[in-house]
Amino acid sequence: MIEVLPPGDPLSARNRELVGEVRAVDAPVPAAIGGAAAAFEDQQGTLGNYLPLALALLTLTTFVLLFLLTGSVVLPLKALVMNGLTLSATFGLLVLIFQDGHLEALLGFQSAGGIEATQPVVLFAIAFGLATDYGFFLLSRIKEARDNGLDERSAVAFGVERTGRIVTAAALLFCVAIGAFATSGILFIKLVGVGTALAVAIDATIIRALLVPALMALLGRWNWWAPAPLRRLHARIGLGEGAA
Repeated sequence: MIEVLPPGDPLSARNRELVGEVRAVDAPVPAAIGGAAAAFEDQQGTLGNYLPLALALLTLTTFVLLFLLTGSVVLPLKALVMNGLTLSATFGLLVLIFQDGHLEALLGFQSAGGIEATQPVVLFAIAFGLATDYGFFLLSRIKEARDNGLDERSAVAFGVERTGRIVTAAALLFCVAIGAFATSGILFIKLVGVGTALAVAIDATIIRALLVPALMALLGRWNWWAPAPLRRLHARIGLGEGAA
């Protein structure tokens, strides 16, 4: 075993480049490289390799479930776009707070000048799941009202009225609980707590209470559009209260 201690931060750009240079050396025997820089490079490579597949599966699963609920291809696409807006706003605020160092004094941390790659992945999984859950709840009530004979705008208003207080109360309770993580002395836990609370707050207020109803009211009957073959498929296997 050969031990090499490069100068400076083990995770600096130069030391990560050094890992690649050493691995590129044609050694006469099998060789493995350890240490913080090598582990970090392996982690980044794994995330880069599997993240596109994970995102594709997540998107497809969400689309299929929402299609089975609504019978529409427009509403699942809209839900995915709204989730993307929630996550984009959340990640932007996290960069402002944790990467750029704003609110250091208030939250009691020292910015490292960046966000570790696994943190957005964990936050994405939690926030996307919660946003989809709130969206599923809202759309089910809107569809229920529409199936009972209400027009498009009235159905949207009914759905928001029926779910608004519940979603807001659930989001508030969740934000209080997860927001307690912001008091942690561990930066990873602090970021997840603050980030998740921000995502839930944004989704339950700006997205679900304002953007989603407004967009559905504008789209009108186009909310429920689907190609004829998919409409027939939904009639056979769609989710509904009367399904066995």
